[in-house]
Amino acid sequence: MAVKDLTGGDRFDGVLMVRASQTRETKAGKPFLKVELADKTGGIKANVWDSTPELEALYAPGTAVKLVASVEEHERFGRSLKIADAVKATDGEYDPEELMDGPPVPAAEMEKDLRGLSASVEQPHLRQLLDLVLGPDAETWPPYRDAPAAKRFHQAYKHGLLEHCLSVSQSVSDVAGNFPGIDRDLAVTGALLHDIGKLDAYTTDPNAIDFTDDGRLQGEIPLGYFRIRTLIEGIDGFPEHLNRGVCHIILSHHGKLEHGSPVLPLSREATLVHMMDHLGGQLGSFDRLEKSLSPGSAWSDYDLAIGGGAWFASAESAD
Repeated sequence: MAVKDLTGGDRFDGVLMVRASQTRETKAGKPFLKVELADKTGGIKANVWDSTPELEALYAPGTAVKLVASVEEHERFGRSLKIADAVKATDGEYDPEELMDGPPVPAAEMEKDLRGLSASVEQPHLRQLLDLVLGPDAETWPPYRDAPAAKRFHQAYKHGLLEHCLSVSQSVSDVAGNFPGIDRDLAVTGALLHDIGKLDAYTTDPNAIDFTDDGRLQGEIPLGYFRIRTLIEGIDGFPEHLNRGVCHIILSHHGKLEHGSPVLPLSREATLVHMMDHLGGQLGSFDRLEKSLSPGSAWSDYDLAIGGGAWFASAESAD
């Protein structure tokens, strides 16, 4: 059965991917594992008691696990698996594509849309910068196309970065003409490049997304700023005001100092990109939560990213 269809009382006998695993302690001080298991349709939680090094290895993120389990339904905590037996799945026992989360739109279609948006930037130096980073032959294009957008909260899967940056950039392009004084080419360029630091900040395994050493020690924003600033310095005649504008968008796109931006958005273009980036991340969290809904439920569990449980009217109206 697909994870999205599991409900209380069901028996599950199949293979799921470990998306997340944390070691916790019971009130008695005994370690246990809090695990999230998933297929491409959604995720479900499980507690693994009497944690041992062997169990920690079995439930390491990115591991495909063959399970026999029953589904329990709790009024407050939602669905979970009570695992009776689990072993590491071997090649041939599962189809990796059935276990991997991903965007609703094929990567080839998103690439086509990105190419059109990039070609719409008329300022020649900004176009040159975009070609250096996102052109079909650019060294950074394959990792940009395949990278996740986050470790957990939104679009945490292969092609997630492309999906997120494209939607933010399209929104910026659509909105830019509605307000006076916005340099649309600069805003779109900054939107396409605002998360470029994630190429260096996250590991490349889509089934076990984690921070790299540089991601932990420097952070995605400084890494992105350094990459783009270095490229700009190699482009002859790049206008200084555009240099400042693009770099400021990257440095300020989280919006607040406490959210990791070393500076606040202090230009129209940076403000617009931050707002669309924040909106895209929040709505991406709703997409993630909807995949973990219990069948027939309109409410998700509490989620840190949105500060509460998410409500899905479409699920309620379908009852």
